[in-house]
Amino acid sequence: MGVYLVTWDLNKHKPNYAQARQNLVDHMSRYPHIKDEGLDSVWFIQSASTADTLDSDIRRYMDNNDRLMVTKLVNGQHQGWLSQKVWDWINARI
Repeated sequence: MGVYLVTWDLNKHKPNYAQARQNLVDHMSRYPHIKDEGLDSVWFIQSASTADTLDSDIRRYMDNNDRLMVTKLVNGQHQGWLSQKVWDWINARI
């Protein structure tokens, strides 16, 4: 298992933005995850999959003009300013 930082942005000008966003969030919620309240479209997802597999799975709910970044966190190679609850969740899984 690993923890992946997943950050995304949907094109807000699409006519069905609210529904598209909800579909994406519902789909990503299938994975064990946590998010920091200060980072709206940044999630930390736990998965045994690769970054490529997660990317392909999540992109099924996105259009070509949306954006997505999936990267695996490595023990001792990550840093940031997040809530302690998020850090505890991440560090317990790496």
